[in-house]
Amino acid sequence: MRPTMKDVASAAGVALKTVSRVVNGEPGVHPATAERVRAAIDRLGYSRNESARVLRRGTTATIGLVIEDVADPFYSGLSRAVEDVVIEHGCLLLSGSSGEEPGRERELVETFCARRVDGLIMVPAGDDHTYLRPELETGTPVVFADRPPGAGLDVDTVLADNVGGAAQAVRHLLGHGHRRIAFLGDDPAIFTAAERLQGYQEALGGLFDERLVVMRSPAPESVRADLARLFDSDDPPTALFTGNGRYTVTVLRALAGRRPALVGFDDFELADLLDPGVSVVAQDPAWMGRVAAELLFRRLRGDAGPPEHIQLPVRLIARGSGELPGEAPY
Repeated sequence: MRPTMKDVASAAGVALKTVSRVVNGEPGVHPATAERVRAAIDRLGYSRNESARVLRRGTTATIGLVIEDVADPFYSGLSRAVEDVVIEHGCLLLSGSSGEEPGRERELVETFCARRVDGLIMVPAGDDHTYLRPELETGTPVVFADRPPGAGLDVDTVLADNVGGAAQAVRHLLGHGHRRIAFLGDDPAIFTAAERLQGYQEALGGLFDERLVVMRSPAPESVRADLARLFDSDDPPTALFTGNGRYTVTVLRALAGRRPALVGFDDFELADLLDPGVSVVAQDPAWMGRVAAELLFRRLRGDAGPPEHIQLPVRLIARGSGELPGEAPY
């Protein structure tokens, strides 16, 4: 249990109001008494609950945000949108990157909770979030964005239509005559990667060939090796579907002048300036961040309705690479 002002008063043998005056730097406390209170504070490890103090004035103090990687353009867009909403409410945002490490995710969350954040927005790295139960039981609202929480935890969630978007990308390539469509996606343990694989497989139906599926982190060396294996096979793909923006950029760099038909999931900067322009299934990270943050503030205002599970639509942007015909020589 976190030490409270009442604990400090008991340890120092003074009234609660005396502790309040010392903590807030107010006059009217004898120096010797103030020193005794400060000694009790140091001994107990007490820190002022700034969030509760500000909440009593009718506003919220601090929101915690845990994302996968602030350097990723998708998550930087989501983070900025959350920050904008937090600022609109006169609050402070604490944020950190998990780097896809569940242990780091939990460490960040526990650090934020120790600082008594009023609410959390999370892009989870792990699939075990039972450690959040004590915070949820004490009334701290949590909203998951981009990926849902692990099994057994039902909280507010804001996701993109990953399955539908992937299926749309593959159907687009099928519509342009392609039958050998490779999928290069991230680690299948990642929720979004698994969802996009599902959409890819559903759209292909009987044309699905597991030999055309590559799922692992998009390190440049491994991507070059995977593309070489795919294109040097007896029945190579004529089109590629890439599972996220980082994968798309890494694949484009590794193709070394070769330009198969390609549709990527996630838009990225300069995609429209390449020749041909890169066709993508675009989601809106800023929209996702704003929806998640606004939902969190509704909870902070007292909305006690059942958990909301929001799925945001995505859209296909045709720029040229996804429209190359299946019979084109590669």
